[in-house]
Amino acid sequence: MNDIENNVPVQQEANAPQAAPEADFASQVDESLQKYRPGQVVTVKVLQITDEGVNVELPGYKMDGQIKTEDLSDTDVKVGDEIEAEVVKLNDGNGNYVLLSQKNIINRKLWDEIVAKFENGEYVEAEGKEAVKGGLLCDIGGVRTFVPASQLANHFVDKIEQFVGKPMKLKIIELDKSKKRIVASRKAVLKEEAAARKQEIWSKLEKDAVVKGIVRRLTDFGAFVDVGGVDGLVHVTNLSWGRVAHPSDAVSVGEEIEVKILDLDPEKERVSLSRKATMPKPWAVAEEKYPVGSIVEGKVVRIQPFGAFVELESGLDGLVHISQCSTQRVNKVEDALNVGDIVRVKVLDVDPERKRISLSVRAALEDEAMAETEDISDEYAIDEEAPEAEAPAEE
Repeated sequence: MNDIENNVPVQQEANAPQAAPEADFASQVDESLQKYRPGQVVTVKVLQITDEGVNVELPGYKMDGQIKTEDLSDTDVKVGDEIEAEVVKLNDGNGNYVLLSQKNIINRKLWDEIVAKFENGEYVEAEGKEAVKGGLLCDIGGVRTFVPASQLANHFVDKIEQFVGKPMKLKIIELDKSKKRIVASRKAVLKEEAAARKQEIWSKLEKDAVVKGIVRRLTDFGAFVDVGGVDGLVHVTNLSWGRVAHPSDAVSVGEEIEVKILDLDPEKERVSLSRKATMPKPWAVAEEKYPVGSIVEGKVVRIQPFGAFVELESGLDGLVHISQCSTQRVNKVEDALNVGDIVRVKVLDVDPERKRISLSVRAALEDEAMAETEDISDEYAIDEEAPEAEAPAEE
């Protein structure tokens, strides 16, 4: 009896230490089962490469993992490599493997990048994939994006197919995180880039600067000139120092001209230009170009009772007094000259300060007549040094 009684505690003591390992093992299994969960990113070691994919070791887990070929982003993995993967399922359906994916990680990172670019207003690189009703389906690194037809260009797009296969910059205008839907715009990119270029051009334009430009179009009131991407207006009064009836009399479309920037208004996008400001003032060089005594050609532009105004160049007119209109006396200027006549005149006087030039048609005609007479005289002049002809001998 005593032995039996004495053996009971001994047996209990012997069994007591054996209960602990069973409890520890169960807790380890529970801990192992709870260690991984779907969506978790883990570092695994490649154990085997098969036709279906790669088998990997999950640290401290009772089952190996498998990454199928279609879920691999790195196809050059080798046995022993450590790679990052996401847990998809803790059971492949047959209880053999934990299913993992590399591409899920890449897709999540890409999506996060796309969301960040949307929030920061940044552009994304895309490629046109398919023309569909109402727009174009594009691909942003594997994420499908829709671009409405109205957002493809600054103008109406008749053939959406022309964008298929082409790379393009897009700006995301709508993003649904829960449904992972994206709507983007190419038009917004084009507008913003054009605005940036225009702003850069405006920053380079300076008042009073002399620049070269191309005449783009003409109107009755002036010429529009492209100065590096911005159109400025040269008013008809600023095309020349002289009178210009129509801009086409001074410049032509496509012509390159020098202009001075008179004023800038970036807000209204207006530039005021002057062509004549780049030209020397006619009266400043009149004495040098038309010295007294010279004979020049001009056009009769106005007739007054006292004489005719002859244009020597744009902005520079001289007066032919009625007494100087002809070599003969005339009662009216119109008896000798008419508007539009091209005449040769002699410069009698130049007064830049009073902006007056006196001209004479009569003096020019007399000088030219005298020159012709001298030429004739020279032609028939007797050479005094020539020997006299001998008279014929008498028979």
